[in-house]
Amino acid sequence: MSLDAHAPLDPPPLRLDRADPYLRLQSVTVFVRDLDRSLDFYVNRLGFQLAFDGRVHASRPYAAIAPPDGTANLTIVVPEPGSEQFKLIGRPTNIAFITEDVLTKFREWSRRGVQFQQTPRLRRLRHSVGVRVPGAPESTSPSHEPPPIWGGVFARFRDPDGNIFSLVSFDEVTHAIEAQRRAIADKLEAERRAAQELEIAKQVQARLFPQSSPSLKTLEFAGLCLQARHVGGDDYDFLDLGRERVGLVIGDISGKGIAAALLMANLQANLRSQCAIALDQLERLLCSANQLFCDNTSDAAFATLFFAEYDDSARRLRYVNCGHLPALLLRPDDSLERLSATATIMGAFKEWDCRLAECQLAPGDLLVLYTDGVTESFNAREEEFGEARLLDTLRRHRRLCSKDLLAAIVDEVRQFSPHEQHDDITLITARCLP
Repeated sequence: MSLDAHAPLDPPPLRLDRADPYLRLQSVTVFVRDLDRSLDFYVNRLGFQLAFDGRVHASRPYAAIAPPDGTANLTIVVPEPGSEQFKLIGRPTNIAFITEDVLTKFREWSRRGVQFQQTPRLRRLRHSVGVRVPGAPESTSPSHEPPPIWGGVFARFRDPDGNIFSLVSFDEVTHAIEAQRRAIADKLEAERRAAQELEIAKQVQARLFPQSSPSLKTLEFAGLCLQARHVGGDDYDFLDLGRERVGLVIGDISGKGIAAALLMANLQANLRSQCAIALDQLERLLCSANQLFCDNTSDAAFATLFFAEYDDSARRLRYVNCGHLPALLLRPDDSLERLSATATIMGAFKEWDCRLAECQLAPGDLLVLYTDGVTESFNAREEEFGEARLLDTLRRHRRLCSKDLLAAIVDEVRQFSPHEQHDDITLITARCLP
């Protein structure tokens, strides 16, 4: 078997063109007298792996063994005595095993009892133009220039039946292997750094979520965000607006991953900074935040947002729904109010306006804000969790405190959609107290 020093060490990627069918070398056959003895030699001395054992189910004993690297197997077969194949036992096989370091393999295998016909020898061959030496690079030199030198190290060894094999290394193969090792090491290091940076980003974003909540007399509330990736584009926030008022905020940025997380951090910072300027003017606050969001992001970026201001003393909820999913207000008598959109999405239009709506809360009312990662979670039949299942969950668990209610909703979603999470799941639950 001849070897090309310029051949790729790894199999090329699968071709997409079916007109050129997939083809590779599967196995090479060697005939032996005793399969068990040969397996002991190839597996225990040469370090090959047993790929397939045909000693039990085959009429003619055989086994496939695989070198540590590459894709081709060596099939060792016990032929019928007196057959033409039996006469091939103990002859040169013309099979060469390629390595990056013949001398190291020679020492290792010699210690394990492998018999070599010769010690490793260095060959430097200058091949003529038009003559292809097996394993040597093709010459691209003009005919008047001296042909290039091709070099390698060679050794020969026998198996227990006297079958002769070559162990070879070529300069270019050794260099290519070292280049591959460096490339793999660089890739692993880059992946390690990327994973470390993602973990840092995750920790930073986790600190952007509320670390504490304003204390109110008539409203008990909680929120959570479960990201589908290390970081995500969903956000929730609790803002202390002063004078016994709190802001309940939930939002969803277009896109996913790092880019969405950065945009959400930008929007969150805008909202928090504008709260100090326009405490009593919710419409002005959101218009300013939208203007800043448009100025600091690309034209393709936008966000849906639900911003609610709750007055603790009046039990009044004023809100602006900027293209977000309707908040659900479940009354004690089981009636439902949907707090639908009062404005379009944020970040898409500089000329932007919003309308303020309000509703009165009473003891026992349950308010739920959520993102589409909840209702659009799907099962194996590609059915979505949907608003109806969310409402059913709320009705069955409405007596739980807000924090436990969040856990119950997430548990129901995960039981419905147990596979990999595809979108961020973000929720705020708030209960009006006696």
